[in-house]
Amino acid sequence: MFLKRTSRDLFPGALEMMILESLRRQPAHGYALVQHIQQRSNQLLQVEEGSLYPALQRLLKEKLVKAEWGISSTNRRVRTYTITAAGLKHLERERSSFERMFEGIALVLGTRGEANT
Repeated sequence: MFLKRTSRDLFPGALEMMILESLRRQPAHGYALVQHIQQRSNQLLQVEEGSLYPALQRLLKEKLVKAEWGISSTNRRVRTYTITAAGLKHLERERSSFERMFEGIALVLGTRGEANT
């Protein structure tokens, strides 16, 4: 059985890293980002607007993403976000740091095939 987790249960920076990775694939508006994260996580992660938009504002302030107003296919005004070159560099650093942290946790938990001692 899998538990659905909210973004407030994630480690600091996880939501921002997932947003940047989603935007690396293609520019998107807020609702599309939520959908992408949910789909890629097999519905295990549920991102709430109350977490998403403050994270996007932080990324905008840090110039890791840029935003542009436009009209959606349903004729609604939407803000589309795009990752910047600085955002790509930041994502690579964060991803590398996350992978090292994950490897360390896996070693401690004994999930990498090492004998438990």
